[in-house]
This record gives sequence, C-alpha cells and structure tokens, in this order.
Amino acid sequence: MTVFFSVLFILLAINAILLIFSVNGAKERFTKPIRRISETSTTKFFPREVVKTEYKEAV
Repeated sequence: MTVFFSVLFILLAINAILLIFSVNGAKERFTKPIRRISETSTTKFFPREVVKTEYKEAV
C-alpha cells in the first residue's frame, strides 16, 4: 500500500511540475505578436489534385 501511494505522489509531483512549465510557456506565447496571413495568399495544388481522371463504368 505504501508503494502505491509513493508512486502515486511521485507521479502527481511530476504532473504538477510539467503543468507549471506548460502554463509559463503559454503565457510567453500570448505575449508574442501574432503573424497575420496576407489576403493575397495563393492555394497550392499538387499534380494529383489537378489531374481529372475518367473512370470506366462498372459492368
């Protein structure tokens, strides 16, 4: 029983430490300026998306 609780508390401590680092990293992301996508952005097509294929009718 004590082994279970010790492992549980260790995992909870690791989780709390990772949560603190995650929240601090999120605050830094909110302070950075956001890049705007230009209105003249072009859509890129790959060759397999542009080619129209004709299928034969199934018998």
